[in-house]
Amino acid sequence: MAKLIVAAGVASALLSQTALAQEAALTPSGAPAATQQTDAATTPEDEIVVVGSNAGTKTETPLTQVPQPLTIIDSGTYLSQGAINISDTVKYAAGVLANPYGRDTRVDGFNVRGINALQFRDGMRDIFSYYASITSDPYNFSRVEIVRGPASVLFGQGSIGGLVNLVSKVPDFRTGGELNLVYGNYNRKEALGDVNLAVTDTLAVRLVGRVRDADTYVDNVPDDRVMAAPSIRWQPTAATDIILTGLYQEDDTGSTSQFLPIVGTFRPNPANPGARLDPYTFVGKAGWDRYNGRSLQGGGQLVHRFSDNVRLSLKARYIDSDLEYFTHYADSYTNPTDPFSVYGTDGRHIGLTADASDARMNVFSTDNNLQFTFNTGANVEHTLLVGLDYSWNKVGKRGVALSPALEVVDLYDIDYDALLTYDPTGPFVNESQKQLGVYVQDQIRLFDRVSVIVGARRDHVTNSSGQEDNATTFRAGIIGEIGAGISPFFSYTESFLPIAGRLSGPGGVPGNPFRPQTGTQYEAGVKWQPAPTTLVTVTGFHIKERNRVLYLANNVTTQSGELTTKGFEFEASHTLPGNFELLLNYGYSELDSEVNTSLDYMPRHTASLWSTKTFATSADGPQLRLGAGIVYSGNSKSTGPLDPYALNPAIAPGTLYTIVTPARTTVDALAEVSWNQWRLAVNATNLFDERAFASCLARGDCFMAAPRNVMATLGFRF
Repeated sequence: MAKLIVAAGVASALLSQTALAQEAALTPSGAPAATQQTDAATTPEDEIVVVGSNAGTKTETPLTQVPQPLTIIDSGTYLSQGAINISDTVKYAAGVLANPYGRDTRVDGFNVRGINALQFRDGMRDIFSYYASITSDPYNFSRVEIVRGPASVLFGQGSIGGLVNLVSKVPDFRTGGELNLVYGNYNRKEALGDVNLAVTDTLAVRLVGRVRDADTYVDNVPDDRVMAAPSIRWQPTAATDIILTGLYQEDDTGSTSQFLPIVGTFRPNPANPGARLDPYTFVGKAGWDRYNGRSLQGGGQLVHRFSDNVRLSLKARYIDSDLEYFTHYADSYTNPTDPFSVYGTDGRHIGLTADASDARMNVFSTDNNLQFTFNTGANVEHTLLVGLDYSWNKVGKRGVALSPALEVVDLYDIDYDALLTYDPTGPFVNESQKQLGVYVQDQIRLFDRVSVIVGARRDHVTNSSGQEDNATTFRAGIIGEIGAGISPFFSYTESFLPIAGRLSGPGGVPGNPFRPQTGTQYEAGVKWQPAPTTLVTVTGFHIKERNRVLYLANNVTTQSGELTTKGFEFEASHTLPGNFELLLNYGYSELDSEVNTSLDYMPRHTASLWSTKTFATSADGPQLRLGAGIVYSGNSKSTGPLDPYALNPAIAPGTLYTIVTPARTTVDALAEVSWNQWRLAVNATNLFDERAFASCLARGDCFMAAPRNVMATLGFRF
């Protein structure tokens, strides 16, 4: 039997030994087989080695030795599930709400444990400002890693709920690849390729690319993309590994989020009780409304082992991004419960805000560390990590925003030709931020059964407005195997997130600078691995978040004293003989704040199930793989002021109301036939075309979940 090495990228799926043997070639996604992080030449025959994810510890640590839940989704899995964007890749993960505003062509969105999660790429933060960059392409990554809970000790400024880390495809020392043609509804036409070439035993190159011409389920919103990601890998010695990566990506798209009012979509229009807006109505001017951008990225990584006990890692990346965002949206906000009444009595007319902006974003990030391994006793092993990271980002924007009173339209029958166009004017307004962090972490392995992790970090952050923030964060955790593959764990983690800007009083009068958001989490759970192809994780957590920014009526902003999030998660993966795979997830999150606002769109209950089964008549004959999945999101509540602009004297200022978005369940499906080097796959997301709302917010607008999407892929591997 071939040597079987399972990297962390597939540890969450824990594929069967048969499936792993098949991954000696490129995976269906074109990602390298999961043998990258382990030296196969030193691995005994028939041994299965589960190597840990850098996302949890920045070291190669088995998942069963990390005292926190980590979800790692390889590209073969999420592409089989029909993922179109990065948000789709995480929808089958416990405690994660993907696409909280529905599928969005502008940005990727996900909530982890009830709180917005930050996006990282190769361990360094990727996004620094809304609407300043285009979305990442899931085909360009070998896996997606989800870290739950505060993680500032290793990653610096970060989300309190967790982070999503994208791991780029890099060259491997073999020659092979794949080419794919895709056709789907909404006139989706794509060509994708992933080619890896071993030039010599020490030099390899790789090119990942995509060309897409597509529409979307919203009229006049395209989804076109050109992406090319070259990379080169050089190993001049057995101890040195150098990787250089590049990216060119250009998107020509718009906004599938049209910010339609609650009234007329989710709730009846009092003046037109029998009329309902098409929930996918395009609000804008065709050819002018757009979200067009370009991203150039270059990065490098050097890993050098001075000895078996000392390892140096250096990483850096530079991003240059340009974006045009031109859009119209209805005034759903002046009077959320009856927005049409602000502009007349017929219940049809409403004001449109026009917003045209240009944005430029430049980011430089670097993360460098030394790893030492040593013993302080016969049964006490240490992995000590000492690191320094630095990031600098500058975001410049200019634009023009027009009052909704300037353009009033019949929202049920928009005269698109009559809408005006505008151009951004004036100089760019630049904001920048610098962060320098120093961190240390010690992983202690006792008697090859108990693992203890302790770490600390000090950060210094400055921005262009002169604001300075300093923070010290800590982490500690313990996990130990008590027998039968059962490993209980407990951890404590901290996080902080600097916030640019100032508090504002009535009318937007500026006040003191925002204080950084901070968070602490206590977590306890158990991991159970009764067999190499099974992993079950059960965990409970309690998060305290401080200084969340709250946006109130009359342009007032404040910061909350404390937000509590507590919950429970269950995550299981199991592979049965005969290539039958099962993934089962459930998450419960409960948020509580002393100010009942800005706690939008996060349902308390999320659940998912994904399963695939492969049928084959012979080892070299055609194979049929069938897959199906179910994703459930419970109902969600949004609370806000009933009369935010004090238009109705009969309503007391500060009166709140709550809107509840109903629960929804969607079904995904896969059918794939492969024979020799060819494969034909058909993916369907939201198979039964459930027309549901992803979220409706008390501020006045609603967002639709994506309708059914079907894609056929013809692929050739070589």
